[in-house]
Amino acid sequence: MTTEPSATPTPPILSAEEALAELVAGNKRFVSGRPEHGHRVSAAAAASGDQLPHAVVVGCIDSRVPLEAIFDQTFGSICVVRSGGHVVDRAVLGSVGFAVAKLGVPLIMVLGHKRCGAVQATVDAVRANEHPEGDIGYLVEQLTPAVLAVGADDPDAAEKAMRAHVARTVLRMHDIAGVPEAVAAGQVDIVGAAYDLDTGLVDLLP
Repeated sequence: MTTEPSATPTPPILSAEEALAELVAGNKRFVSGRPEHGHRVSAAAAASGDQLPHAVVVGCIDSRVPLEAIFDQTFGSICVVRSGGHVVDRAVLGSVGFAVAKLGVPLIMVLGHKRCGAVQATVDAVRANEHPEGDIGYLVEQLTPAVLAVGADDPDAAEKAMRAHVARTVLRMHDIAGVPEAVAAGQVDIVGAAYDLDTGLVDLLP
């Protein structure tokens, strides 16, 4: 038996404030152990029509940070873009730009997380004055400015560098064609946040 797609998709959340409030509320449900959404095939089928996401979240590939789960979002709610240490390249910028221009999302969130392996590897490389070869070296290269900004010798360098890199990535979102204009018009907001692996809480950064 085939399940038909929903003929009346959920209306999109129109403002960045409402989109952010939904992510914050979803994270609270996740932390409290009372999520509303699960990965049920019926939910996938219901969202199989037109896309109406209310946010695009740029995060790390870390297996401990499944973005739909920590924000308690169902199918069709958020666009997810992931790379090691949420490092930005043209594919990431293009993906976020697509979500804004073609899907009309009002919110871009950049999410870092504690004990990020890519950030720690960069701290270690800077401390040892080494540069990994190959494509991993590219990740380290892109994360190095954040490590240098906070100081690699700081005992909390990895935590501070993660937050600094989130701030730098938020600024990079303004390089996407059309995004600065959308922000200026009040159509799109960009926020940075950090995820705590131990508590499950997402902390919005200033």
